[in-house]
Amino acid sequence: MSKVNNWLKNSITVKLLTIGILLLFLLIPVSMVKDLIREREYRQEEAIREVSSKWGEDQTVFGLVLTIPYNTYNKVFDKDDTFKLVQTREYAHFLPNELNIGGEVLPEMRYRGIYEVIVYNSNLSMSGNFSNPNFEEWKIDDKDVIWDDAFISLGLSDLRGIQEGVSLNWNGELFEFKPGIETSDVINNGISCRVPVKLESETQLNVEGTSDLNFSLQLDFNGSSSLNFIPLGKSTNVSLSSTWKHPSFDGAFLPDVREISDDGFTTSWNVLHLNRPYPQSFRGATHGIYESSFGVKLIVPVDEYLKSMRSAKYASMFIALTFLLFFFVQILNNVRIHSIQYIIVGLALCVFYTLLIALSEHIPFNISYLISSISIISMITMYAHSFAKNSRLTKVICGILTLLYLFIYSIIQMQDYALLMGSVGLLLVLGVVMFLSRKIDWYADQTKES
Repeated sequence: MSKVNNWLKNSITVKLLTIGILLLFLLIPVSMVKDLIREREYRQEEAIREVSSKWGEDQTVFGLVLTIPYNTYNKVFDKDDTFKLVQTREYAHFLPNELNIGGEVLPEMRYRGIYEVIVYNSNLSMSGNFSNPNFEEWKIDDKDVIWDDAFISLGLSDLRGIQEGVSLNWNGELFEFKPGIETSDVINNGISCRVPVKLESETQLNVEGTSDLNFSLQLDFNGSSSLNFIPLGKSTNVSLSSTWKHPSFDGAFLPDVREISDDGFTTSWNVLHLNRPYPQSFRGATHGIYESSFGVKLIVPVDEYLKSMRSAKYASMFIALTFLLFFFVQILNNVRIHSIQYIIVGLALCVFYTLLIALSEHIPFNISYLISSISIISMITMYAHSFAKNSRLTKVICGILTLLYLFIYSIIQMQDYALLMGSVGLLLVLGVVMFLSRKIDWYADQTKES
């Protein structure tokens, strides 16, 4: 039994198996750290939703759409094969020939507890024109078209954000928008107003001397995080400017022109009707409208939870490399290190991530990382000195831990080159391990302990 006891205490293989088991054990606190990051992210999203629900959600501007109801007649048969005609009201929808949208996005930063929430106010000018509605292609008689009930609808995803009344300049006449839309064929959430579209004669001209139906309006509303548009015009032109320095352009179309500087950004889109899957005029509902949206998102350039999660993903590798460092210190310098001491070092490495999360919620991530890493490196170095009893060896441990933390920091900073940096770093580590272990007799017992 004494020989077995001695073998268990001194065998290199047993030490490696013990370290492996400890690594698996430490995956539990690593998993708890990741759960903590997700919980804090959820609380941040909850704060954003709370502020946005009162100020205005992400906004999508949808419009304008000219809708004209018409009557259809369907045969309804009785049991004796006689039938009667049943009149049904349906809707035809016409999109503008030209749709021009321009304005500013004025960002503000609001706070809910420790969390920052980006909101904005936007004042948009919308103008353009419609062609005279034509029902001939659908073979609908003019007498069945209900011209007097024609209306214009404007969609906005969160109507609570509207700050002022909205008036439509329609061929020189002003019409007030009212909440709600008669049909949800095209727009689910918006405002509408009735407009005259029937010309008294084919030669009648509007105030601009053309037979087109011209419109313009001002829209003042609040929103949060992002502003999107639906390209309903045969030619849709959108121009935006803002003082926000960190925009993200997304959606179905990227801007044709964009300029980003320390003063903010300016951008413009030009989208043709040939770029989208729905026509300029249609009856009833159509498909693919919402999928054609595009716009801009106001982003926070530094997300502490994203970086904390990226660093936590490397926690297992970091703990393994630290344990490997202590293993070679133990083997090459005949230092006695107990399994409990490995666990204490591993738990200290896990505390680094909780400290990083807590600090980064109040101060910049880089400073948080510096404070957390210095704290943990100092603790582990002093703890290693307590059992190594060798100043030179302690300095080596401190230097290698510093290099490891710098390595992890460089990986989480380089988003595009993280895989390359990680692969090269692990290759170098493997090379060092092979160099240090080249003369170790893995079959021998470590009989000399100090």
